[in-house]
Amino acid sequence: MATVSYSQNIMDDEYEKFIRRMNPPRVVIDNDSCKNATVIQVDSANKHGILLEVVQILTDLNLVITKAYISSDGGWFMDVFNVTTQDGNKITDEAMLDYIMKVSCILCAKVWHLCFCIGVEKQLNLFFCGCHFQSLGPDSSFASSMRRSVGLTTGMDYTSIELIGSDRPGLLSEMSAVLTNLKCNVVNAEVWTHNTRAAAIMQVTDEETGGTINDPERLSMMKQLLCNVLRCSNKLRDAKTIVSDGVSHTERRLHQLMFADRDYERAAGEVSDEKGRPNVSVVNWQDRDYSVVTIRCKDRPKLLFDTICTLTDMQYVVFHGNVDAEGPIAHQEYCIRHIDGSPVKSDAERQRVIQCLEAAIERRVSEGLKLELCTTDRVGLLSNVTRIFRENSLTVTRAEVTTRAGKAVNIFYVRDSSGYPVDAKIIESVRQTIGQTILRVKGNIGELNPVPQESPTRFLFGGLFKSRSFCNFGLVRSYS
Repeated sequence: MATVSYSQNIMDDEYEKFIRRMNPPRVVIDNDSCKNATVIQVDSANKHGILLEVVQILTDLNLVITKAYISSDGGWFMDVFNVTTQDGNKITDEAMLDYIMKVSCILCAKVWHLCFCIGVEKQLNLFFCGCHFQSLGPDSSFASSMRRSVGLTTGMDYTSIELIGSDRPGLLSEMSAVLTNLKCNVVNAEVWTHNTRAAAIMQVTDEETGGTINDPERLSMMKQLLCNVLRCSNKLRDAKTIVSDGVSHTERRLHQLMFADRDYERAAGEVSDEKGRPNVSVVNWQDRDYSVVTIRCKDRPKLLFDTICTLTDMQYVVFHGNVDAEGPIAHQEYCIRHIDGSPVKSDAERQRVIQCLEAAIERRVSEGLKLELCTTDRVGLLSNVTRIFRENSLTVTRAEVTTRAGKAVNIFYVRDSSGYPVDAKIIESVRQTIGQTILRVKGNIGELNPVPQESPTRFLFGGLFKSRSFCNFGLVRSYS
């Protein structure tokens, strides 16, 4: 009986492999069937995390996912996404369409190869219409050039620093000062704050060589000084600093850092703004042995990535899902099981899933007036701009700072340091100082609501990119 059962299992496995070989991975991009969106359908063998990787490809291109249908029962999955550009238009850029097609196919083909591991190169050569598999790898010159053509950049010549600690006023300014004193240049940085915690990923280079920092003593000193800065009066939670040469997805890593730091936990008796919080529920669907997660909240960019990222890192598998974000309110529904095959087992687990999803949604919420700065990059530009904000009683609550081909394209979210809405006269004064064609206002100043004056995170970015080495006010004035 054991021999018969073993033989039957082998036959079943071979039959399944045969069926899948006859149905290779497929990516279809359709610009005709939907009036106001580009439809992208992805079919592939399934593995844990594949859904997140597909969503990550789309969000990294700054595309907006307005609708999604997810199905991954069994060993195969099918995802359908309605996507638009940031302006709400269909994707017409041929380079971007080609990039989405190639990278999605590579991702699915690698999963297919991992699942079946036979005859893959010959199959892939046919599938990619003669293109060799290695020539389309994510680290290839083809992929790099395509990423550049759609506004994405990659880099390996830097040292990555991950930081986690208690949030407090001026924290980022102090961390930047430490790095400046150590002759490090911050080439990229992203910092999130939530529930009194702060997490950061900074990519730095040696100020003199422009490359990675390899001196063990210098790296050790960097970790020690940054940890000292991160340590605060809260002794219950430690500060951590990790220095590496590895490359990881910044936003996913920030989610992981804050999740590991339990930023989703709220202190007993803490009063929160219930109206502003997302509506998340988790119930068990007993007949199908699923847990059903429903999310209703204000829509914003990368919302789908944030929720899928959190469920994936919590070791849950999304078997079915429907997402609708065509209006101002986003609706998401997922049928999930834990990676061990079980639904949510207890009320404590249910509450934890709800809290973690709420935290994932809240981490990226930006309160404040959106200002966009675009000019030729110069040494000290960011330091001087944020100093002008500070001198005009503006607090930066979030910032996205990038430099592309010598151009600085920076986005700042600012509020009055007292916690009240920004005065239009102050904004106009700041624009006149920096340059009205350089600094533009995005949004309506009058629509902003006041925030609590005692907010623990409202000062964190107040000294963003301050540098004691670059305080020449004339440098910024000359741009105007």
